[in-house]
Amino acid sequence: MDTRPIRFLHRGQVVEVTPDRSTRSVLDWLREDVRCTGTKEGCAEGDCGACTVVVGALDGHGRLQLRSENACIRFLPQLDGKALYTVEDLSPPQGPLHPVQQALVDGHGSQCGFCTPGFVMTLWACQQHHAAAGTKPTRQQLADELSGNLCRCTGYRHILDAGERMFDLPAARFDRAAVTAALKELAQAPALAYSAPNPAASPAR
Repeated sequence: MDTRPIRFLHRGQVVEVTPDRSTRSVLDWLREDVRCTGTKEGCAEGDCGACTVVVGALDGHGRLQLRSENACIRFLPQLDGKALYTVEDLSPPQGPLHPVQQALVDGHGSQCGFCTPGFVMTLWACQQHHAAAGTKPTRQQLADELSGNLCRCTGYRHILDAGERMFDLPAARFDRAAVTAALKELAQAPALAYSAPNPAASPAR
């Protein structure tokens, strides 16, 4: 079996990780190893969306696709050859806020704030998808995009308002070409083999 480290993009750099087990979650790695604690642990079952991150991967035509994922049920080896984005990637600690974040602030779309990073990342993935396609989602499409993110404080009207407003704010730069090139370079590495978990051996929840 190939035992080379997992290699993926994080914080603009290629990182190499050798997990102690194939079922180590992305959430645990983020919070425990690299102290990216903006990604929250809520249900730990993939239901609430508090742990939402965005994973970038190349499709069959070599084009970058960004997809929101639940970090609590995403295994670390599944990041091999991909790019990982968290709320820390969107704006520096000293500011300014990313347009997605600013739209939520302007629209009062956050109260306790626990779920907010997950909403931010889902909205960012949505924004990037529509920016690449030159389109703008309807309010219903935004609601569908956010169906995996739960909020127990605000309800969703203000969050949907923010989702619409973010398209009216100046766009933040995201270098898709550079990320695409980096992922193509990663793809040249030998394929990684690891022991996939046996669902039959997993405890029922």
